[in-house]
Amino acid sequence: MSQHPALVEHVLTREEIQARVVELGAQISADYAGREITLTCVLKGGFVFLADLIREITIPCSIDFMVISSYGTGTQSSGVVRILKDLDGPIDELDVIVVEDIVDSGLTLSYLLRNLKTRKPASLEVCALLAKPARLENDVKCRYVGFEIPDTFVVGYGLDAAERFRELPDIWSVDEAKL
Repeated sequence: MSQHPALVEHVLTREEIQARVVELGAQISADYAGREITLTCVLKGGFVFLADLIREITIPCSIDFMVISSYGTGTQSSGVVRILKDLDGPIDELDVIVVEDIVDSGLTLSYLLRNLKTRKPASLEVCALLAKPARLENDVKCRYVGFEIPDTFVVGYGLDAAERFRELPDIWSVDEAKL
């Protein structure tokens, strides 16, 4: 694929991402040794991260998926969070790790965690590939964070701009005016 004019610069290469995913998988496996976990992936952006992460986890685990939206087709949060697809099964008394692509303002994640806590999991943690500390508006805690990045809009490795660029193996910053 030739480089799209909206792609400004590499934020993370596939090699950097893969090395960190290996570390996260090892850390989760050690922290939950002797237990089984449920990985709850927030779609669509988290699916590539989940696929790589689950292959690095050495303890028993199951997966489930949710679709949560606060963006629509834009690049700024609408401020309204909606569950478009809920979990397929109950999570009561399970050790649950929410797998997120990126924690930006924290609005969506804060809503999701409040919702999931009402379902009485044994434990509830977050594993985010990316976090933007400068944008965080809510007091959400991520136990596992792949990378902290500056406040820039990024695509690739599952992250998109209006459903484009998910297939890129690296993470790029974008010029939103050229999208």
